[in-house]
Amino acid sequence: MKTIDDYIRSIPDFPEEGNIFRDITTVISDKDGLQLAIDEMAALADVDFDHVVGLEARGFIFGMPLAYKLKKGFIPVRKKGKLPCETESQEYDLEYGTATIEIHKDALKPGDKVVIVDDLLATGGTIEAAIKLVEKLGAKVEKIVVLVELKGLNGREKIGNYNIASVVAYDGK
Repeated sequence: MKTIDDYIRSIPDFPEEGNIFRDITTVISDKDGLQLAIDEMAALADVDFDHVVGLEARGFIFGMPLAYKLKKGFIPVRKKGKLPCETESQEYDLEYGTATIEIHKDALKPGDKVVIVDDLLATGGTIEAAIKLVEKLGAKVEKIVVLVELKGLNGREKIGNYNIASVVAYDGK
């Protein structure tokens, strides 16, 4: 039986020498790989919660089918300027500069419980910003579920004391 790791294509020295790029397009392009990814992420979402919060863009790929499978609502967190109604925003640091993500102010209400979903936990900046957005709206992050974790980039340390689960984790970056 194949594992998610069997579907992930590893590309050495991309985007720079010494890195191994973990390409998930080979997971989602295969019907069995995609189904396995969603099933394994669903098994990791083993907490009581109301909504899946998915991060643009690859968090949408996994978050929507996960919400559907678990019969939960889906809340998109998007790049600045992409949501049409009043938003709450959060800036975060990138390797070279900053970025901003947003959520609709009425997407969550105080006391809602969420699972944040993304494809990757690397440095933790995007997920940390999403946590802040969810908490600004008074909701509670019950768990963070990612397909791939790059342990060598120390994302867990940046995020702090949250329940984090990854389907597959790699020691490097």
